[in-house]
Amino acid sequence: MTLEQIKTLLTSIDEVNFQLQDGTLVPSHFHVTEVGVISKHFIDCGGTIRNEQVANFQLWNAQDMDHRLKPAKLLQIIQLSEEKLGMKNLDIEVEYQISIDNWHTIGKYDLDFNGEHFVLLAKQTACLAADQCGIPTKKSKVQLAELVTSNSCKPGAGCC
Repeated sequence: MTLEQIKTLLTSIDEVNFQLQDGTLVPSHFHVTEVGVISKHFIDCGGTIRNEQVANFQLWNAQDMDHRLKPAKLLQIIQLSEEKLGMKNLDIEVEYQISIDNWHTIGKYDLDFNGEHFVLLAKQTACLAADQCGIPTKKSKVQLAELVTSNSCKPGAGCC
């Protein structure tokens, strides 16, 4: 999701709700503690220099149980960030602290909207230069019986 897409959605919804892919809702008293631009300047394993930028939202749960971020307020925060930081229409990445078996970490997520909630989508790593660093392409597995075409010759049909 891009900044323009979320701004459009924020003008048409009554509540801002985030949920994880498994359906778990982010507590309704979350805060958006940061909206910014993250720049990444790097070289991939194939030697290509790359520059990436994303708009970053950080979600945080506080003890302020009465807090409820309204769509207009989040839109205002985004617009202020665009003005003060010179943000362009970037893809959005969301940071959100998760806990797994008493272990806490900050997860980074892509963002989607399912018609009711903003959904935090798990990000995946990938090799950006698979063609240059010897990673074999994934071959699809098919059954030989599925390869029959309309022009094929059947045993005993006299066409072979």
